[in-house]
Amino acid sequence: MATGTEPPQVDKGVHEATRAAIGARHLRTDRWWLAPALTAAGLLAFIVYSTWRAFANADYYAAPYVSPFYSPCLAENCEPMRSGPNWEIFGSWWGLSPALLILIFPLGFRLTCYYYRKAYYRGFWASPPACAVAEPHKKYSGETRFPLIMQNIHRYFFYAALPVAGILTYDTVLAFRDEHYEWGHMGLGTLVFLVNIVLIWAYTISCHSCQHIIGGRLRHFSKHPVRYRLWGWVGKLNARHMQLAWASLFSVALADLYVYLVASGAFDDPRLF
Repeated sequence: MATGTEPPQVDKGVHEATRAAIGARHLRTDRWWLAPALTAAGLLAFIVYSTWRAFANADYYAAPYVSPFYSPCLAENCEPMRSGPNWEIFGSWWGLSPALLILIFPLGFRLTCYYYRKAYYRGFWASPPACAVAEPHKKYSGETRFPLIMQNIHRYFFYAALPVAGILTYDTVLAFRDEHYEWGHMGLGTLVFLVNIVLIWAYTISCHSCQHIIGGRLRHFSKHPVRYRLWGWVGKLNARHMQLAWASLFSVALADLYVYLVASGAFDDPRLF
């Protein structure tokens, strides 16, 4: 018998008729919405900036620095870089920005990353927006349907991200030249590139796929002491995967911005020696 005190049934999300009748959307009293809001704002800012720079097709090389968004440069329409990552794999028929040829690999690696999934699932899709807060979706299929089933190729994007990180390391070595390509020099941009490549490698190596490749499926760690030690080191980095994901995201944008400012003539690269 209805008493009139039951909470109303809402046919939506976890409040649909077949679930427990709990009237409150959640019982949290803190500002739980702040974290997903900041996450969405940070990712959106990077998306807007990187999209602009990827399609700009200009101001991405100022000797000896090349933007990480454009390295390696795989098209014939790339700016000539002395000893730089110029590989004219795509001929004159490619008229778009060469950044579009390479960004798919680091972008795919980050999009399928376990941490970034959590970040944009909560920040943009509210699935769920926070712990102990109901998501607004009526149905949930996980990552078993298109397009989210594509998240399962993360390990393959990890393999693709390794050579990209290697090329960015090569670019960092080249940054120890001056604008005349003479070795033994170091500018402020060199420091920017050094910080960026350290964070890029730390984020890449701290990946869950990397940890599994190194130590996964081992029955006896005692029989594989080297892999066990490497697995432990990667595990320590993996505990900071979220922080490394954000730090490397900002550092790669900063490196590109620095090259853009120097290449556009906004300021000259200060030389340390």
